[in-house]
Parts: sequence; structure tokens; C-alpha cells
Amino acid sequence: MALKQHLELLASYNAWMNAKVCEAAARLDARELVRDSGAFFGSVLGTLNHLVVGDTIWLQRFATHPACGLSLREVADLPRPESLDQQLFADLQALTTHRAWLDAQIIQWIASLAESDLEFVLHYRNTRGIAANKRYDSLLLHFFNHQTHHRGQVSTLLHQAGEDIGVTDLLALIPDEAAL
Repeated sequence: MALKQHLELLASYNAWMNAKVCEAAARLDARELVRDSGAFFGSVLGTLNHLVVGDTIWLQRFATHPACGLSLREVADLPRPESLDQQLFADLQALTTHRAWLDAQIIQWIASLAESDLEFVLHYRNTRGIAANKRYDSLLLHFFNHQTHHRGQVSTLLHQAGEDIGVTDLLALIPDEAAL
């Protein structure tokens, strides 16, 4: 499987898991949703907001790739988040709606990439203003890994609150192959 196909799988997994996490979070009462549980971003809602913030920052960086300006135009036009812990959404339903839109943007953007686009070196500044020059393919792997990392935290917080999100393994989306 080519790297682009792996990235398409990760984009699908990302959308699938975000929908499952948001669905489980919607079963929490308002107090539990915002209760500071000691996670990096405090609560379930705080961590879900961080995922939207992080994705937005990265997608706006990715949009500077010459091949991605059009496919990520709508995300690039969003206001840039001010901090990694910014609460963009106080309401879970609004966050869930935006999250689904953002995931659809990610899926169509990854689908639009050519394998050769992945070799591009992206020049950007991190949130502290420090310049970096890194390969696009490696940054995409970081992008998806970051989402998985924080969704794992949300999964734990949901489990502690008595909500089971079910299967979370990427394996569930990997298609079966014909036996040799």
C-alpha cells in the first residue's frame, strides 16, 4: 500500500473515531463534560476543543503547500486559533458539527494529494514562532498521531465517566485481503 493510501485510511479512521467520541460525549451531562479531570486540556470538552485547535493550526500550515491552497482554502480562511487551549466551542453540538465538517475537509484534502506532493518540505513557524522545515509526509503522520494521542485521553475520560465508545482500533477499518 502506498503512503497516500495509508494517509487516506488514517483520514477515514480520524473521522470515524471523532464521530464515535462526540457521540459518547453527548451522553454525558453538562457538568461531566466540562469537569477538570486532570487531562492535558482539563476536561472532555477542553480536549475536544484542543483537537479542533490543533487540526486547524496544522491544516492552515498545510494549506501553504502549492498543491493544497485550493483543497484547504475554507480551512485556511478560518480565524487562526490564539492558543492551544483555546475554547473555540462551549457547546458540544456546535463542536460536533464543526468537527464533522473539518473531518470532511481532511478526507477530501488527503484524497486530492498526489504521491509526489508528500515529498514537499514545508516551511512554517510553530506556535512559539520558531521556524521549521520538515517533510510533508512526516508532518502528516504527526498530524494523525496527534489526533490519536488526544482521542486516547478523551476515551479514558469517557470510560471514567461510564461511557464506552466501543472499538477504537484502526484494525476495524483495514480491509481484508485475499488469501494467498
